[in-house]
Amino acid sequence: MALRLYNTLTRRLEPFVPLDPACPTMYVCGPTVYNYVHIGNARPYVVFGVLAALLRRRHGNLRYARNITDVDDKINHAAREQGVPITAITDRFAVAFREDMSALGVVAPDVEPEATRHIPQIVAMIERLIAGGHAYAAEEHVLFAVDSFEGYGKLSRRDPDDMLAGARVEVAPYKRNPGDFVLWKPSTDDLPGWESPWGRGRPGWHIECSAMAEAHLGDTIDIHAGGVDLQFPHHENEIAQSECAHGGRIFARYWLHNGMLNFGGTKMSKSLGNIEKVHDLLRVHPPEALRHALLSAHYRQPLEWSESLIEQSVRTLDRLYGTLRDLEALPLLRGTSDDPGDRASRHGIPLVVEAALEDDLNTPQALAEIAAIAAEARSLRNQVVHGNVQPNSMQRLNELRADLVGAGIALGLLQQSPAEWFGRGASEGDDARIQALIDERSAAKAARDFARSDAIRDQLATEGVLLEDTPQGVRWKRA
Repeated sequence: MALRLYNTLTRRLEPFVPLDPACPTMYVCGPTVYNYVHIGNARPYVVFGVLAALLRRRHGNLRYARNITDVDDKINHAAREQGVPITAITDRFAVAFREDMSALGVVAPDVEPEATRHIPQIVAMIERLIAGGHAYAAEEHVLFAVDSFEGYGKLSRRDPDDMLAGARVEVAPYKRNPGDFVLWKPSTDDLPGWESPWGRGRPGWHIECSAMAEAHLGDTIDIHAGGVDLQFPHHENEIAQSECAHGGRIFARYWLHNGMLNFGGTKMSKSLGNIEKVHDLLRVHPPEALRHALLSAHYRQPLEWSESLIEQSVRTLDRLYGTLRDLEALPLLRGTSDDPGDRASRHGIPLVVEAALEDDLNTPQALAEIAAIAAEARSLRNQVVHGNVQPNSMQRLNELRADLVGAGIALGLLQQSPAEWFGRGASEGDDARIQALIDERSAAKAARDFARSDAIRDQLATEGVLLEDTPQGVRWKRA
């Protein structure tokens, strides 16, 4: 099956045909490292990490870049507030970002360029833009002239005049057009800066990504991905400056944008304060459940984030790991081969799961296929346990176990042993989660919501947590 991706640039599903079939290229906009990332920030790295793995399986190789923005006014503000150099901020939160992503099962990209290490490339690109008549210097600033690029607005499909409405555009007297955006700006002595032909200063945000993509992936890349909130102005400006700097050559052939996370019906945003940081969530929830929750909706759709979504993911994983545990407990299954043989799979991943991902990264369908594999395995296991053993029953059970693990590989799930998954309660953070569920159960009982209280008891029992109701309250222990 051909891999099809929804290209935001053309607004349609298209077969993915890379420039170099032996090594596609992909760039994903990375974090600005001035604080811990929130769970909405993590969504593109999880979903496009699944795409990266899929591309490697299909093409044998991939050149994947995900940048670090380590010079930015938000970083400067944080450093000034704390009275430290910007590197004290950026180094700390770049490490925290990598740790959080690793915990979520996000595989590191091939290259992780940092903006501050690409100042010469940024300056060189700006010089080319000025030489081509696409940028101009004014009052120690350098600005991109949007009127010089006929295609401005082709990604967001907005009229350039309309794009100013509601956008965070600084209107300054030195701009020729209110929509012209900053490529370079001056730095005072208390701000980070680098020497340039236009004086000591620092780059604008948009030019950083264009220069880093060019440095590591070339003038034209196959896939550029990121959150839909970056479509304008960031990605629109990247296209303008990159294509003008490259003599009109296409910057990115496929544009992929993930939908936002909503929290309480409103878009999750630092500016609104309605965020949940990955760093905090990892203390009280299994990382794999957070990953499962992020993959539970199609990447292009918004996702409503809630405690109930996380709990549902925990219950789903309990059931899947429980299936694997039950299969491993069958004596006749022990020691049998996981070789898929002639089964319909690629790299050990069932083709039905691979086909779902090849259909514009349809992770909900892939998860449904995993659930179907597990359901068949449970049904057949029950028949075997009750003595209804057919000639090929054990072989089929072994295939289903391999399919379940292989399907998990495609999504970065089910890679622990069942014992590790169910033994996760050994952590202090999980103790807090268990106690929170017990408190919720007590509240449900008080409200005579016995269905919910029983569901919580059953969930904890599945995790190996036993409850005892006493006159002094609920006691719990691990089985």
